[in-house]
Amino acid sequence: MVNEIKIKKKSFILLLALIVTLPTLIILWIYLFQPGISVKNQASSDISGFNLEAKFKVLSEARTNFCVGPDVFDRVDTEKLQGSCCSAMDFHRYKEQIEGLANIKEKNSYIGRDLELIPDDPYDISRELADKLLQYQKTIQLSQEQQKIYEEAMKLSHEGGPCCCKCWRWYAFEGQAKKLIRDYGFTSEQIAELWDLEDGCGGSGHMHVEGIGEH
Repeated sequence: MVNEIKIKKKSFILLLALIVTLPTLIILWIYLFQPGISVKNQASSDISGFNLEAKFKVLSEARTNFCVGPDVFDRVDTEKLQGSCCSAMDFHRYKEQIEGLANIKEKNSYIGRDLELIPDDPYDISRELADKLLQYQKTIQLSQEQQKIYEEAMKLSHEGGPCCCKCWRWYAFEGQAKKLIRDYGFTSEQIAELWDLEDGCGGSGHMHVEGIGEH
């Protein structure tokens, strides 16, 4: 009889502990793994000096990039937005993007310091760069002719614009395009290819616009 009471008491304690801890575990899971919510305490990883495979491993597990509007830095406590926002990263596609962005920079080296406006890695965007591009989006006004170039780029790009949805990347790379069109005469084909290479959604999709030559 005594043993039976002890067993019931232990079972009750275990059940009580489960009831108390389960909501905490659920909240923790949502906080860490669900996109579009605050991730205030996540730190960005320093991947400078890593080889491509090591960078891919870190970034494919990072969670500070997610689908949210241009107020992204009000919702994340980090100096870099890292990782994909929709699908899992694909190494083959990631390698293509890194090489493609490097090629763009090489071909357009004449723009000098403003090459910094083009990220080296679409899955590792610094706060400084994002803030600058978002500011361009707000302040740069295109002429009618320049606006036509921008709109044509949207038709040519794989996602139908700077990104697949109007998240922070859409606004940031809209600002980037405005700057490059207005100040450096980038064509719609150049902007479209650049957007395709800057895609941060993940997956194995391929760019469909070819050739980003010098002016």
